[in-house]
Amino acid sequence: MSWRGVSLVSGWQFTASLCFYTVFAATAFVREGFGVSLGVTGLTVTAMMLGYTALLFVTGAATDALGERPLLVYGLLALAAGMAFVALSPTFPVLLAALLFVGFAYATAMPATNRASVHVAPPGREALAMNVKQVGVTGGSAVAAILITRMATTDAAEVLGFVRFDWQAAFLVAAALAVVVAGVTAWRYEGKPGGGDLSTPDVRALLDDPSYRGLLISGLLLGAAVFTTTSYVVPHVTDSVAAAAGVGGAMLATTQLTGSAGRLVGGEVADRIPGTAVRGPAIVLAGQAALAGVGFVGVVFASGEAATWLAFGFLGVFVLGFPGVYYATMTAMVDDDEVGAATAGGQTALNTGGLVAPPLFGSVAETVGYDTGWTALAVLSGVAAVAIWLSIARD
Repeated sequence: MSWRGVSLVSGWQFTASLCFYTVFAATAFVREGFGVSLGVTGLTVTAMMLGYTALLFVTGAATDALGERPLLVYGLLALAAGMAFVALSPTFPVLLAALLFVGFAYATAMPATNRASVHVAPPGREALAMNVKQVGVTGGSAVAAILITRMATTDAAEVLGFVRFDWQAAFLVAAALAVVVAGVTAWRYEGKPGGGDLSTPDVRALLDDPSYRGLLISGLLLGAAVFTTTSYVVPHVTDSVAAAAGVGGAMLATTQLTGSAGRLVGGEVADRIPGTAVRGPAIVLAGQAALAGVGFVGVVFASGEAATWLAFGFLGVFVLGFPGVYYATMTAMVDDDEVGAATAGGQTALNTGGLVAPPLFGSVAETVGYDTGWTALAVLSGVAAVAIWLSIARD
């Protein structure tokens, strides 16, 4: 149990997230390369998210039964194979199949890394360790955006020959990095053995706990907030602020950066709140949800480029800073052999919010306006804060 172990798990999460979020960064290039409409392009993210969500309970059960080490090693190798599959896809339907496989592989990430974070964290520092690991998500997504942009503006396709478009080379680079990190994980990470009994997770027993149900409700609402925010920062800036897309991209990067800071500060504060292992992260999570609501209101009232930049920066601290304490709360309320299953349920709630909310937000923004959409997210965040407080944090 040491920070060296935390850094190893964080490096794994960074690599896996770099692979996963390269897809989000590549949508514009996919649209141009395969000559499909904007709506059809959106199927790339849908395919990947469906694959991701579909296998969460399977990988959660496998993590509890086999331990996290096999999931970390073989899951990252599978993710590397999926990225190579994307790079070599000759047609759009084949690309969708490849992205579905990428989602399947990434489903190993949260159950395995959450269990690993709990086991490698120094005593009494579990919440901070979980948040340090979660910084790998925002860090990986930021590097993914840089990687895909750089590769898309080179002559990589001419050099490699067996890829059709320059942007596809970025997927090969990510695949190569994933293979290397999988090897390092196999060599350096021992892990903790699982229960040995691979069976269907006892979801009913988890749902019998009102605190867990409250956390799922809040996860659904906060998932809607976080995925919608990352999807619509740039369109909001170009449409409502009348700034260039590059400015919108910089604002999104700022939001991710402040989100990383929010994760670290949230974990540090959670570990210092006295009481049970659940109480500290639950109080911080309730506070982050409430302040995320304030951040959305700030976006509504922001006028001009500078004010909007500040509003999104403030919002990022909370709406992108909550996942670490969300999982710290969840893993603290269940037994060791239920961490994988509990994480699968929590991530499914987040993903469901992410699948449903962004299209609805887009429709509202087109018909009524962005301000109505951001206000709705403020309300959802406030409801999430109340659910967390009533079911967990006040105990």
